[in-house]
Amino acid sequence: MRSIAVFSVKGGVGKSALAVNLAHAAATLSARRTLLWDLDTQGAATYTLRLAARGDLSARKGIAEGELAPLIQASDFPALDVLAADKSLRHLEKQLVEAEKARRLKKLIRAFDKDYDRVILDCPPGLTELADQVFRAVDLLVVPMLPSPLSERAYAQLLDHLAKHHKWSPTGTAPAILPVFTMVDRRKALHRDTIAAHPERLCIPYAAAIEAMATTRLPVLVKSPTAPAARALAALWTQVERVLTKLA
Repeated sequence: MRSIAVFSVKGGVGKSALAVNLAHAAATLSARRTLLWDLDTQGAATYTLRLAARGDLSARKGIAEGELAPLIQASDFPALDVLAADKSLRHLEKQLVEAEKARRLKKLIRAFDKDYDRVILDCPPGLTELADQVFRAVDLLVVPMLPSPLSERAYAQLLDHLAKHHKWSPTGTAPAILPVFTMVDRRKALHRDTIAAHPERLCIPYAAAIEAMATTRLPVLVKSPTAPAARALAALWTQVERVLTKLA
């Protein structure tokens, strides 16, 4: 089993849409038994896959007690399950600090080893205690960013934080890091110039097919499989699998 976190220091970069599409690609393109774990209180990934949190259970309590199986729901797609977000996650940061268990999330992810091939986390933005637990737990960080100086600055802050607090280096093992440009509009000179400075990074276009996910509540590869955005997302998943294969 391999774990992937879709993480960004900044919000508003299409993080949840990316997490949903990568999870769907894992289950359909690679036939992986996939769990999408929605850790963002807003629950956008949960909503997009036409699910809702169970009213009788608490995600935060499940994390505290290590009992997450009852919270997992099947999606409309074979091999893709969802661990839904709910409002209790607003208090998760305080719980993690008070528990003083720096590797709780890692232990919980490892417990999915027999049931899933890929666990994909949709993480809230910000360098928080939860983020630090994610960094200790996952094999790969997929980092969406806009092609802009502010996003580049945020990415540099992430790398600096990892180096200082997690002894991370580009030649290290985990977590591997895969930055990707999102909401790319090649009509903008700033976007073109930023992309030109990083030709190795994949680009996900600013596209109606991605925006429509909020209303169709379907992954792009389902609703618009021939759209340029669908091809870009499939290419990103292929790159994710290549990175994970190298870690094996």
